[in-house]
Amino acid sequence: MKVLIADQFEPSGIDGIKAAGCEVIYQPALADQQLADALAATRPDVLVVRSTKVTEAMLPQASLSLIVRAGAGVNTIDVAAASRRGIYVSNCPGRNSIAVAELTLGLILALDRRIPDNVADLRAGRWNKKEYSKARGLFGRTLGILGFGSIGQEVARRAAAFGMPVVVWSRSYKESLTSPEDVAERADVLSVHLALANETRNFVGASILNHLKPGSYFVNTSRAEIVDDAALADAVKNRAIRVALDVFSNEPAAPTGEFTDPLLQLPTVIGTHHIGASTEQAQEAIAAEAARIIREYKNTGKVPNVVNLARKTPATHMLVVRHRDRPGVLAHVFDHLRAGNMNVQETENVIFEGAEAAIARINLDGEPPAGLLKTIGDGNQDILNLYVVRI
Repeated sequence: MKVLIADQFEPSGIDGIKAAGCEVIYQPALADQQLADALAATRPDVLVVRSTKVTEAMLPQASLSLIVRAGAGVNTIDVAAASRRGIYVSNCPGRNSIAVAELTLGLILALDRRIPDNVADLRAGRWNKKEYSKARGLFGRTLGILGFGSIGQEVARRAAAFGMPVVVWSRSYKESLTSPEDVAERADVLSVHLALANETRNFVGASILNHLKPGSYFVNTSRAEIVDDAALADAVKNRAIRVALDVFSNEPAAPTGEFTDPLLQLPTVIGTHHIGASTEQAQEAIAAEAARIIREYKNTGKVPNVVNLARKTPATHMLVVRHRDRPGVLAHVFDHLRAGNMNVQETENVIFEGAEAAIARINLDGEPPAGLLKTIGDGNQDILNLYVVRI
């Protein structure tokens, strides 16, 4: 199995992939047309990326069967295009949770103690202890968390060590408050840890931000697209909200370069360079998980953490065929299903002890006619019986 790694990747992960018996091509600077050309030229089975975008145009000339995102999300990959070509897409969820949680707490502390301004004044030769002694402190102040997956939970654990009560809104957490507005209203600090999806794009807007108390803190280490920048700027200007961001809507594609953002021109907004997951510990953990995914796929054909398999197929009926375990039985069944214009959605063939008999479960996109069932059953002496179940 050939693996192309088109992003920066830990040596330990490369070693793990090679130890699984894979050929590794490591070209971390590939992007855009160069990546498309490399996929066509090297014909890898597996592509590993971090922040590099994988577009539909790259796939027709490739021979990929698996794309691994060495990180938590898959927003840089055209998952729908991969699905249309039968390419698995997998990711490494939870492996960078602690790193993001650590940065989140660091940003909260930086807001409360105005650490960036402290440092800037000291480097400029200004001593202003009187001004920077004005800090509220975090003990006893309520942290509101929007999204309570692995990162949100790690943030909550660390907030507890600071003596901060925590309130949560999440669609899946049973102790969640009723709405994100409820969380904002109770929070002294609001931290966002939602995944980016169609329903969360611009999710945090005026309706949520206007429920924050004047002078509250707001932190986003998830995705820039989740927050309405205009509403956030308005909250900063009119409600004295202090803001810390690790993500921005107009981030450069390259790791270095010129950068400006209107939010950063506001005096109570601080930021970091989208580094939430970028600790050595997190990258080692992600590399190990990516190597595990590839190893499992090579050895078993199954993909851990796959994100693009249908939760429910269009199948409406299951054809159950009990048969002797002989060559040609299933071929006979499938030939007649094809002739009857029946589309097979999923199939499973289970062998009984002794390997003399088996039972096949074949999910179909419609109900096979009685005449077709009789033709299948009568046409092969190794079919013991068959019947249809509506699903």
